[in-house]
Amino acid sequence: MEVTTEVRETRRLLREARQKGCRIGCVPTMGALHAGHLSLIEECRKSVDFVLVTIFVNPTQFGPSEDLERYPRPLAQDLNSCEHVQVDAVFTPEIPTLYPEGFDTWVECGEISGILEGASRPGHFRGVTTIVAKLLNIVQPDVACFGQKDYQQQTIIRQMVRDLNIPTEIVVCPTLREADGLAMSSRNAYLNEQQRASAVALHQALERAEQLLQAGEASFKDVEEAMIERLKSFDGVNPEYAVIRDPDSLQEPDEAATSVVALIAARLGQTRLIDNRTIPITK
Repeated sequence: MEVTTEVRETRRLLREARQKGCRIGCVPTMGALHAGHLSLIEECRKSVDFVLVTIFVNPTQFGPSEDLERYPRPLAQDLNSCEHVQVDAVFTPEIPTLYPEGFDTWVECGEISGILEGASRPGHFRGVTTIVAKLLNIVQPDVACFGQKDYQQQTIIRQMVRDLNIPTEIVVCPTLREADGLAMSSRNAYLNEQQRASAVALHQALERAEQLLQAGEASFKDVEEAMIERLKSFDGVNPEYAVIRDPDSLQEPDEAATSVVALIAARLGQTRLIDNRTIPITK
C-alpha cells in the first residue's frame, strides 16, 4: 500500500494505475476509520481495480464552536485498517497542501445547502463541497463511495457532480449500525456510558416513524412529533430536528409521495449525532 501526502505523487500513482488499465475508486474520509468506513472501501473494490482512500480532517467544514481540535486523528491505526482491507493507496495531505496561502475559491450548492444541517451548521456544506470537488479533481476516480448516514451530504455531492459535469459515479452505501441500532460514527467515541445508552434514541425514533407511516399515518407533522417525543423520552437527548422530507429535494413532501426520508439530529452533551431512514409510503 502506497501512502502519499502530495498531489503530484498521488497523481503519479494514479497515472501508473490507469496505464495498466485500472479503473480507479476513491473513498474520501476524515479518518478515525470504523467498520462503516471499511464497508465503503469493500463496496468500492467491487467495481474498480485500484482503491484510493483519502484521510483529511477538513477544517473548512467545521464551525467556530465545533470539534475540529478534538476530532480524532489515529493515523497509524487508520493506515493499518486500510492495509488490512487491501487498499492500494492512501492520500493523507497536510492542510497547506489543499488550502495554500491565498486560497479563496469555493464550491457551493444552492438552496439544499441552507436547510437542515446547513441551517444548524452555517458554512458546513460549502466546506464539504469544496473539499470533495478538490479531491475528485485530484484523483479523477471512476467511482467514489459515500455513506447514507450523512444523507444530506451525499445528496448535495450527487447534485454537485451532476451540475458540474464531474465524470465520477457516486455510489451511496448503506449505513452500518451497532447491535442496538446506533449508526456507526467517529463521534460515537465522544459519548460516555450513559450517553451511549441514550444514543439508541435516534434509531428508535426512526423506527417509530416507519411504524406510523407503514400503518397508514397520513400526517407527516404527527410523525415528526412522534419522533421528537421518542427522542425526548431518553435521558440527556436534546433534539435539534426530526423531520420527514422528500428523498431527493429534502423539501417537505407532498401528499402523493410514494417514499420519504426521516432525518434526525440530536445532541447528547457536547456530541451531535445524525441519522436517517428512507421509508416507503403505504397508501
